[in-house]
Amino acid sequence: MTYGNPWQSYRQVATTTAPPGHLVLMLYDGAIRFLNGALAGFDLDDPLEFHQTINNNLLRAQDIINELNASLNMQAGGEFSERLRALYIYFDRRLQESNVQKDPAGIREVVQRLTVLRTAWHEMLGKSVEGAPPLPQVTPGHVSLEATG
Repeated sequence: MTYGNPWQSYRQVATTTAPPGHLVLMLYDGAIRFLNGALAGFDLDDPLEFHQTINNNLLRAQDIINELNASLNMQAGGEFSERLRALYIYFDRRLQESNVQKDPAGIREVVQRLTVLRTAWHEMLGKSVEGAPPLPQVTPGHVSLEATG
């Protein structure tokens, strides 16, 4: 009998048994983790590693953001869902630009804004989600949710 990666098994069980609100937190955390991985790629000296690390992490973060966008209930969410959709589309565009230009500024901006959304979502859930994971570590700073450009 072969045993798979225990971490992979844990994550699979966690995602299939978590309440929907907790899943959104997990998606935000995953996107932030991949964006931080892309930012770490800017410190690499090898050109191939530099490009692959940034590209692969940005693509994975974009997949998560696009999943968050696709899962919005536009009928039930009304204006709130419309605003979130606009933000997710903006995030995706900024990450595409950052990937093509290899510019970390857009990635940092999306990390900050996703962290604000993650914090707000966590606070909104409040006590309804017991054992929600702690907030990811990010550089503090004032962040506006207004999309620009």
